[in-house]
Amino acid sequence: MKIRFTAAEEAFRAECAAWLNEQISGPFADIRGIVSQTFRAEQRMEWERALGRARWSVIGWPEKYGGRDASLAEQVIFAEEYARSGAPGRVGHLGTELAGPTILHFGNDLQCERFLLPIARGEEFWCQGYSEPNAGSDLSNVRTRARLEHGPNGPEWVIEGQKIWTSLAQFADWCFVVCRTEEGSKGPAGISYLLVPMKQKGVTVKPIRQMTGDAEFNETFFDGARTKAEYCVGKPGEGWKVAMGTLAFERGVSTLAQQMTFRNELDLLIAAARENGAAKDPLIRQRIAEAWVGLRIMRYSALRMLSRATSGSLGAEALTYKLYWATWRKKLGELAMDVVGAPGELCTDEGYGLADLPYLYLFSRADTIYGGTNQIQRNIIAERALGLPKESRGDR
Repeated sequence: MKIRFTAAEEAFRAECAAWLNEQISGPFADIRGIVSQTFRAEQRMEWERALGRARWSVIGWPEKYGGRDASLAEQVIFAEEYARSGAPGRVGHLGTELAGPTILHFGNDLQCERFLLPIARGEEFWCQGYSEPNAGSDLSNVRTRARLEHGPNGPEWVIEGQKIWTSLAQFADWCFVVCRTEEGSKGPAGISYLLVPMKQKGVTVKPIRQMTGDAEFNETFFDGARTKAEYCVGKPGEGWKVAMGTLAFERGVSTLAQQMTFRNELDLLIAAARENGAAKDPLIRQRIAEAWVGLRIMRYSALRMLSRATSGSLGAEALTYKLYWATWRKKLGELAMDVVGAPGELCTDEGYGLADLPYLYLFSRADTIYGGTNQIQRNIIAERALGLPKESRGDR
């Protein structure tokens, strides 16, 4: 497990930090530190384009696709410095961290040429068509369907169905959709992985307002939506492997940036505890110490995971990561509210403005649900990592 960086890598760190701080203190100062997923979306899309022009958007990709051919260590360094600078959460992350790596690894030359540069340059944005009302943590239960037809533009997939919790779909140009393309298929068999344009007749997006006041999640309805036959990643009916590869990329280098964001939240909590006197409470101090220790464990676990990672596959240690960080952050949110006390229950403006720590508390309630509930994560660890017997189910 690599936990130290070379002199050359530290020089690269200084280069990253200098560029990021110059931008976030200058032309993009207005979006520094934003925690909402949808606030000032247009300005943040311009930020994505600025990252693309400077080739910082996807530094691990090949140069011909807008990257820098950066090493794993350099990717980790940039992710850390990005979060440290206070740069906003990336509205393009579903393209740069999920769709793009999936196309790069599983796609063909045509798909790479068509999609990768627009993602890297911040010209096209993506959303993820996985979860459905009856297929959340149990993704293999998807019911959205697609059939191949010969239309006026050649062979096309015609998609019918509904997706839910589609993050940032209201801003997306494309969606990677997991759907059934083989009639009568069940479970992982007969599923395909399609790249579908969002700005077309037959696609309806309805934002879902959350208790944070934000609405980055959406319902997405496909009613005869179309995409080219050639925009199926992998072979038709064999999309489950591709879909699982996408989840492997989700456990990739971005985990280090995520942890820097968590560190920023913990620092904010500590500052609040010192300011209002909560830090004098020995139980609060003990919980803060436990949070700090937990975050260090998370970092070393992620470095171990990344040092053993192979592109598009999950090692056993990666299977524990989501359960660990989601549980840790939910506890951090509870600690945040215990630190701020009653004032944290008040909105900060006439709309539904929340201070950062109350926002953390409300948002973190979902961490143990989305992306696979804690219960599902424990089943995955038991069955796939430990080799225990599969849970008894009626369909198998």
